[in-house]
Amino acid sequence: MLNDPAVLRWNRARDCPDLETAEAWLRDGADWSGATHATWSAVDRTSGLMVGNVSLFAIDHDDRVAKIGYRVHPDARGRGVARQMVDAVTRWAFEERGLMRVQLEHSVQNPASCRVAEAAGFRYEGTARSAYAVPGTPDREDCHIHGRLPNDPGL
Repeated sequence: MLNDPAVLRWNRARDCPDLETAEAWLRDGADWSGATHATWSAVDRTSGLMVGNVSLFAIDHDDRVAKIGYRVHPDARGRGVARQMVDAVTRWAFEERGLMRVQLEHSVQNPASCRVAEAAGFRYEGTARSAYAVPGTPDREDCHIHGRLPNDPGL
């Protein structure tokens, strides 16, 4: 997944030349000791293969807000994996961590993320100019901002 061009287009990711590097990346995501991020990996119940992951990050415990991001394996796209992951983690953030807002941001050039945000109950709130740094380039793009509050409907 970390070598997929579509994932790399929208997400900063470390080089992943081998299984050992991928395992280290998963271990790093599972380390929640800093309390400012939490990452989950989603696995297909039938095959046992990883289909994606989702991270809650920039967690601000004082303001009770966080951001959310996700990646989906190419073989799992179009099956609703992203919206299910985003919804589940957002619910967890509200119910288990008492957050009052989760924000999802994406490049305006990524309409698939817009669809995921809306399907997972995130409302479109506006466009931030030049707020998205294109990974691996000096380029910047405008960014859509979506937000979800505890009483907003999810899936």
